[in-house]
Amino acid sequence: MARKTNFRPQGQPGVIRRVWRWIRRWVLRIILLFIVVTALWVLAYKWINPPTTIYMQQESARQDGIKYEWVDLDQIAPVMVRSVVAAEDADYCLHWGLDSAAIQTALSEGAVRGGSTISQQTVKNAFLWQGRNWIRKGLEAIVTPFADWVWGKQRMIEIYLNVIEFDTGVFGIQAAAQHHFGVDAAQLNRVQAARLAAVLPDPKDYSAVNPSNFLKRRASGIVAGADMIRRDGRSACFED
Repeated sequence: MARKTNFRPQGQPGVIRRVWRWIRRWVLRIILLFIVVTALWVLAYKWINPPTTIYMQQESARQDGIKYEWVDLDQIAPVMVRSVVAAEDADYCLHWGLDSAAIQTALSEGAVRGGSTISQQTVKNAFLWQGRNWIRKGLEAIVTPFADWVWGKQRMIEIYLNVIEFDTGVFGIQAAAQHHFGVDAAQLNRVQAARLAAVLPDPKDYSAVNPSNFLKRRASGIVAGADMIRRDGRSACFED
């Protein structure tokens, strides 16, 4: 009885190994390129104000234009800065960009969103895209600590207040102050600041000018929270 033998073309294993080496090489090059480009992009924003974001471009195309005007941190009412921190991330000055406790809670509940600090939201808006998925959250978690370290807390909150959306197509605190209350960001009072901070979880549905009872209660809590973080020193990292 003839023995069955397996025929394998000579040289095939060597070809496969070369292909895999080539793939690994290019994957590593792409990863390295991504790291370098991202690092330079983050570093540039330490001195250069973001001219736009991915989300701004999407909304501009969808609505045929947006309202956006950059304003420096020293031209924003301090109570506005405290209000946003009190509303979104009261321990902003105490963490390194990521809030480990909040992230652990979100993970234990199986949530894709939740646990985001102001630093994470800034990175998401400045560099990434909107949406709830683990890829974006993973990139956000990688870039945020580096951006928090490179920029510092004052620059981080300055960029945040200039790139977030306060109403449909209204980006940044200067455009928001003028759109909602007809004043500059430097002239916002504590009630106006609290109402603008209160709409941030859902700026397309909440109104700072015609607030619901829920939003009024939330704004009242933000007023108290802004006073509290000033008294207990949790606003020290972004206030002189």
